[in-house]
Amino acid sequence: MGFLEKLLKKATKEEEMMANETLRIGIILGSTRQGRVSPQVGKWVKELADQRGDAHYEIVDIADFNLPFFGTTDGTEPGIAAWNEKLASLDGFVFIVQEYNHSITGALKNALDWAREAWNNKAAGIVSYGSTGGARAAEHLRGICGELKIADVRTHPTLSLFTDFENGTVFKPQAFHVEQVNTMLDELLLWSRALKEVR
Repeated sequence: MGFLEKLLKKATKEEEMMANETLRIGIILGSTRQGRVSPQVGKWVKELADQRGDAHYEIVDIADFNLPFFGTTDGTEPGIAAWNEKLASLDGFVFIVQEYNHSITGALKNALDWAREAWNNKAAGIVSYGSTGGARAAEHLRGICGELKIADVRTHPTLSLFTDFENGTVFKPQAFHVEQVNTMLDELLLWSRALKEVR
C-alpha cells in the first residue's frame, strides 16, 4: 500500500471515529423565575430527543449555578467556574426561551455573558414560548449567538401560551410541534458535528 492510500485510509478511519463519537447536547432552561414553566418544556424536549438515540442530551438549569449579576463581582464565585465547565463539556445547545417584554430573560442574558470561549464554535437550536410563540425573544437571542460564535439553526419551534399551555401554566403542546423539534435537532446535530471538527 502506497503512502497516499495509507493517508486516505487514515483520514477515513478518523472520519468514522468522529461520526461514531456521541455528541453532548445541553438543553438550557432560560428562566429562573418562581412559577416558571421552562422545566416542563425542557423535559418534553429531552423526552423527544432521548427517543432518537443519536446523542447524549441533558437538562442544564441556569438556576442551579447561582450566577451573580455580570460585572458586579470579581468573578470568583464557584458557580461561574462550574457554569463555564459545564458549557465547555457540551458540543451544542437547545435554548428553552421565554419572551418577557419582547426579549429574553435577564437570567439568560446574564448566563450568556458569564461565558465566552465555552460557547465558541458550537451550534444551538431554539425552542421558544410566549404570547407570540416567543419569536421576538428568539430573534434577540440569535443576535447574541452571533457575537458568541454560536451557529443557531434555522428551524425554530414556537409554542403559544394560548394553545400549548392550559391556563398558561400546564404545558400541553400541540402534536405538530414534535416534527418541528425533530427537524431542529437534525439540523443541530449536523452543525454540532461539523463544528466539533472546527474546534
